[in-house]
Amino acid sequence: MTTLLLVRHGLTAMTGPFLAGWTPGVHLDERGRAQAAALAERMAPLPLAAIVSSPLERCAETAEAIAAARAARRPAGHGVPAEKVETDERFGEVRYGDWTGRPLKELAEEPLWRVVQAHPSAVRFPGEAGESLAAAQHRAVTAVRDWNERIAAEHGPDALYAVCSHGDIIKAVVADALGLHLDQFQRIQADPASLTVIRYTETRPFVVRVNDTGGDIAGLVPETSGENAGKEGLGPDDAVPGGGA
Repeated sequence: MTTLLLVRHGLTAMTGPFLAGWTPGVHLDERGRAQAAALAERMAPLPLAAIVSSPLERCAETAEAIAAARAARRPAGHGVPAEKVETDERFGEVRYGDWTGRPLKELAEEPLWRVVQAHPSAVRFPGEAGESLAAAQHRAVTAVRDWNERIAAEHGPDALYAVCSHGDIIKAVVADALGLHLDQFQRIQADPASLTVIRYTETRPFVVRVNDTGGDIAGLVPETSGENAGKEGLGPDDAVPGGGA
C-alpha cells in the first residue's frame, strides 16, 4: 500500500534528563541539528511523496532539514520543497500532563513510573491535560491509516512518505504494526534521529527497519506492484518463508 518512514526528532537540551512532552520552545540543540542534517542527507535520494511532522518545534526542525536536503538535490519542479512540510497534530508527543517538563530521575520515584514500565496500557498521565498511552496510540495509528490512504490515492500504492514524531509515539505505531499489545511497546527502541520503516499492504504491515541510525537506505524504495507481483509467483502481501533474498 505505502511505505512509512518514521523519524524521531534530533536531540534537544531536554532530551534525556527531562520529559519534554508538549513544553513549548524546545528546539534542536547543536547535536540535534547535526543529527538532522546527517539523516537528511541519507534520506535525500528517496522519492518521498510527502513529509509530515508533529507540530512541536523539535520535530518541525528535523522535518524541515529533511525537506531542504531533498530540495537541494533535485532540479526545479522535483522533490518536496522545505515549505511543503505538512503538520498533523495527531503525531504530536504524548500529553504527559503534570509530568511535563519534570526531571526523569524525579519521575522514576513516582508510583506511576512502574505502571508506565510494566502496564502502559493502563496509564493515564496525571492532571487535566494528561492523556492515556492507549489514546495516544489510537490517534497516531489513526493518523497513519489516514495518511496511507491519502498517499496511495494521490501517488500510487508504492509511494513512500516520512513522518517526524516522538519516541513513545513511534514505539506505539510499531507495536501496532507488529500486532503487539501496548503493554509490550517498552520493548521497542526509537533513539533520537533514528529511522523506523513500516511497509503497509492490504493484509498486513511489514516492519522493515527499527531504530536505524546509519547506513545505506536506498533499498527502502520498493519494487513496483507489477514487478513484485510476478516475482517468484508472489504477491506484494506475501511474507516469504525462510526470509527470502
